[in-house]
Amino acid sequence: MDPAQAPAAIEFGRFRVLPQRRELLAEGRPAELGGRAFDVLMALIEASGAVVSTDALMNRVWPDRIVEENSLHAQIAALRRAFGADRDLIRTIAGRGYQFTGEIRTIAARPNARAIAGMPQPTPSRPPTNLPEPVSELIGRDAQLDEILGLSTSHRLVTLAGAGGIGKTRLGFAAARHLLPRFADGVWAVELAPLADPELVPVAVATALGLELASGMASPQSVANALRATQLMLVLDNCEHVVDAAARMAEALLRANPAVRVIATSREPLRVEGEWVYPVPPLAVPAEGRPNGEDPLRYGAVRLFVERVRAAVPSFSLDARVAAATAGICRRLDGIPLAIELAAARAAALGIEGLAARLDDRFRLLAGGRRTAMPRHQTLRATLDWSYELLIEPERVVLRRLAVFAGSFALQAASAVAADDSIAASDVIDCVANLVAKSLVSVEAGGVMVRYRLLETTRAYALEKLVEAGEFDPVARRHAGRYLDLFEGAEEEETRPPDEWLADYSPSIDNLRAALDWAFSPGGDASIGVALTAAAVPLWMHLSLMEECGGRVEQALAAIAAGAGRDARREMQLHAALAASLMYTRGAVSEIDAVGTKALEIAESLGNAEYQLRSLFGLWSFHINGGQHRVALTMAQRFYALAANRSDPNDRLIGERMIGTSQHYLGNLLSARRHLERVLAHDVAPAQKWQIVRFNIDQWAATRAYLARILWLQGLPDQAMRTAERSVADARATNHAISLGLALALVACPIAMFTGDLAAAEHYVEMLLDHSARHALARWHAIGRSHQGALFIQRGDLSTGLRLLRAGFDEPGAAGSVSRLFTFLMAEALGRVGQIADGLAAIAEGIEQSERTDERWAIAEMLRIKGELFLLQNAPGAMAAAEDQFRQALDWAHKQGALSWELRCAISLARLWREHARNDEARELLASVYDRFTEGFATADLKSAKALLDDLP
Repeated sequence: MDPAQAPAAIEFGRFRVLPQRRELLAEGRPAELGGRAFDVLMALIEASGAVVSTDALMNRVWPDRIVEENSLHAQIAALRRAFGADRDLIRTIAGRGYQFTGEIRTIAARPNARAIAGMPQPTPSRPPTNLPEPVSELIGRDAQLDEILGLSTSHRLVTLAGAGGIGKTRLGFAAARHLLPRFADGVWAVELAPLADPELVPVAVATALGLELASGMASPQSVANALRATQLMLVLDNCEHVVDAAARMAEALLRANPAVRVIATSREPLRVEGEWVYPVPPLAVPAEGRPNGEDPLRYGAVRLFVERVRAAVPSFSLDARVAAATAGICRRLDGIPLAIELAAARAAALGIEGLAARLDDRFRLLAGGRRTAMPRHQTLRATLDWSYELLIEPERVVLRRLAVFAGSFALQAASAVAADDSIAASDVIDCVANLVAKSLVSVEAGGVMVRYRLLETTRAYALEKLVEAGEFDPVARRHAGRYLDLFEGAEEEETRPPDEWLADYSPSIDNLRAALDWAFSPGGDASIGVALTAAAVPLWMHLSLMEECGGRVEQALAAIAAGAGRDARREMQLHAALAASLMYTRGAVSEIDAVGTKALEIAESLGNAEYQLRSLFGLWSFHINGGQHRVALTMAQRFYALAANRSDPNDRLIGERMIGTSQHYLGNLLSARRHLERVLAHDVAPAQKWQIVRFNIDQWAATRAYLARILWLQGLPDQAMRTAERSVADARATNHAISLGLALALVACPIAMFTGDLAAAEHYVEMLLDHSARHALARWHAIGRSHQGALFIQRGDLSTGLRLLRAGFDEPGAAGSVSRLFTFLMAEALGRVGQIADGLAAIAEGIEQSERTDERWAIAEMLRIKGELFLLQNAPGAMAAAEDQFRQALDWAHKQGALSWELRCAISLARLWREHARNDEARELLASVYDRFTEGFATADLKSAKALLDDLP
């Protein structure tokens, strides 16, 4: 609103707004309201009852700024607090924005007031202050600033607590500047960092305020008495090294004068009555694996880094590669503003990628801050030295020992690792609590158990101290032993519901990695590493971290071969885990057979029925994916026979699933469907009964996946698509990456393409490629790339489709299954682009392989495509050769009960006969197949058949 046009006042109910003074009065008294909340109020009033969108309000209040929507929510909440019982004056309109509901009456300014509105006016007296003027923008702190302002208007003492370099002082000063108009006697900053003697705290306050005390003596009470009649705010900055004296000073001020307010900045709370502690968080950083296309400048840490780099290199810009490196730098620096500013200062000389590569040496690298900064803010090491020197010796000992933890840790783990003959476990607990209070250890709330973490920069500093103290190896040994005990206990709890099990054990994965790194290092203990690797396999399996699992297991097996930790049971576990991990990272490679057979032999020698089942399942999976379906069926039958002697009926159901899947690939559709439906007839809750870790996959989702394939083959495309969707839903519910990959790769993508629903196919293919890339599942990614090629082919882009199909065949993880699943699509596409000889060669290879391995589920389609290629070849006798292939295909499809393949064969043969005036035969054949369908009439094949029937004379 143009100030010259603003009314003198706006009234609604018991409230009056004075736009020129930017003030809200409630029954004549000023209401506590920040500047941004006032801007929101004016925007709503000016809308005259119309709904104002969230975007419009954010653009009005934060022009040309990127802020989170919760910043606006905070301002709306502040307004509603100011309105009290009349909070309904602002309505939330779901999905649209906000609406002001008050009945407004404006009071116009006097004419002479309007006339001089545009002329220079006398400046009202400004409350005094010694706050320094900001020389740069406060970046990424809008939400925090609003929260602090809200607290400071409601509470008389607010302490901004946080780690060194987190930005407490800047936030405290920024909040104080906003609050300056409310204090007639001003806002005063008292810098306590230079003080070596706590007794000088009241002297520093008196000096900042210009107080002249009798005899020059200053005590908390004398300073408080001198300020008894004032209305002011104090900012006690950097209290941590004189925290007791600062607490006494603050308490004396608050008791002497109800009009005094205090903001304190400290690495630990003052612990004074009435204190409200605001833990200052790091700047927001992008998470790893953030969505493509997301603007990194949404995050305060990235924005600060970019602004500081541009100050030195104005041409600096963020392309995708630089943005990714910048986000990684900000994450590794924990979003700490000081560290980010120091890093940005180095970026001009080193470049972004050079800076990122050198962050392991951060304490030498991140030096040379602003010359005018306090010494402890000129280097990252000096900042942490300041905090470390303020600790008592037991706290220093515990802090450096906690550095052995990577990621979060529980209090029991801290006690087990940090305690020894020199410090009791109970003392460790007290020290952890003190280190949390002093902002050197962070608390991770959420869940039943509280967990703790050292910021990466603090951890790097404390690790240096641990090494300097000569304590690293004994502490690392206790750390590895602690997590060996933890994961050996986790093995015994595999039958718990997966969500509960993961909630307890997945937070420890970073510590697992750190313990293994130490165990297999030159100064470590490989026998602990072998035992810990075997015990940790269930966690990797639950999290689908197959590449990591395989690498760690190979490391452990190499250590066993060198003589460390030899134990038959662990060798059995490790061989079984390696077989499973290889399948999803390299495909059905020959090593799996040897590794899986070794696991089975050890299990049989030990009489371990559980690992006999696991090994048989792994070998069955290998032979299924390698195309050896008769061998696979034998493995499935052995599994079922062994499971029949087990008390858990679920094992027999898994055996049924394995047999049904093998029968599907063999082309025995009726038998396959019977086995799979028998599995699904048992009402078993998958989250509790189908232990993913045992067999690497959610059996419930896998059963539905293969049933969906069979339903489509049998001419039930609608039921097939619904079952495929249910399989995806089941897999998603498990939150298990391998299971979701199976549901997408083996059922959702192909069924969508078989039915001609290309939009659904595209959706599922994109999901599969993104999912498999994020979880490093090479097998599913290879199949996804091939599905992508098939999709392009169906849409008519044959050259792109063939290129992607070939890329899928060549990807890591493609071994065994990919070429067999897509050979007939490749052959058909080659024919359509004129490479008929190559197409015939490809289909001949596929048919020969099918005959050799008895993989018959697609034999009818391969024979049909061979006939189509003969027609395209147009050689002498092509028609007769093609007709022979079509008839063989029809015969195979009919014998198998594969009605969908039978329809495709009938369409091909009917088209051939129509071209040679055999219309009656064509109509009779096609109608006899088409009329056996009871559903799916909107799918591509049935629509093609209907169009051909209508076109036959």
